[in-house]
Amino acid sequence: MNSHTSSSHTFSNAVRAHGRRLSVVAVATALAAGPAALAGAGAAQATGGDSHKGGRADAVVLRTGLNVALLNKTVNVPLKVALNEVRAPASAEKTALTARLDGVDGGRPFSVLRADVATAKATVRGGTARGYSNIARAKVHVPGLPLLSLVEVEQVTSKAVCTEGERPVAESNLLGAVTVLGKKVTLTAKGTTEVAVPGVGEVTLALSKTQTTSRTAAASALELTVSVNPLKLNVAEVTGTVTLAGAGCETPVGVTPPKEAEEKPQGEPGKPVQPPKTEANLAETGGNSTTPYVAGGAVVLLVAGGGAVTLARRSRD
Repeated sequence: MNSHTSSSHTFSNAVRAHGRRLSVVAVATALAAGPAALAGAGAAQATGGDSHKGGRADAVVLRTGLNVALLNKTVNVPLKVALNEVRAPASAEKTALTARLDGVDGGRPFSVLRADVATAKATVRGGTARGYSNIARAKVHVPGLPLLSLVEVEQVTSKAVCTEGERPVAESNLLGAVTVLGKKVTLTAKGTTEVAVPGVGEVTLALSKTQTTSRTAAASALELTVSVNPLKLNVAEVTGTVTLAGAGCETPVGVTPPKEAEEKPQGEPGKPVQPPKTEANLAETGGNSTTPYVAGGAVVLLVAGGGAVTLARRSRD
């Protein structure tokens, strides 16, 4: 074998080895790039999701937190009742509430509230939570005073509105006269009003109590602090609170879509914007999400192989 043949053989072997190295590098690059790109796409999708809070709204026509002491002073019976207490989404329009208490009037039912109108509504829609209550021509009774109303009102309303991006609002209104233990009273917008009836008891009234924070609002049209001693129907004393027309809300967060999502994609004038190929498009051709990387690896292998063949042919020449 002459020196020219030996040199050609050596060069040919070097070319083949170089081609094999190119093939190995191409395969490793394609296999490494595919999973890395897929991992990146998966992480991008994982950052999405629904993280907003849906908000809250509630309303109630009447709520009592009373304690009823019987004549023997050894038994206390709680009277905790509510009329038309709702949470979003709900509404109620029941106009009468009765209750039974053991040891009071032989356990027979007695009227707690009766009204011509008693409405409570609570809604959460889009970025707004709203609570609303309304009472018209209502009478409230407590045990031991079957004929004398604790309070009578012409009309009271409360409203609480919490809208995303806005300050929550709470308001209450009292229309017409108010009668407490048979006495007509004039309520003040601020502070409390006290009514005392000898031989019956005392009632302290707070008008239109409202409270707001950065995300919540609450309102009650009328709150009564009660302390009466009727001495009838085996009832010695009734103490506690009564609330008329209550409403509350909490602002929904993240419900309104961001402005960026509403903007239309920009493209060249006169050319339609092509949607990106999705998983479904790949499925139609029998591929999947790794298909582009496998195809890319095959192209690299073909190029590397072709280069090796070309170098080998040149070496023979």
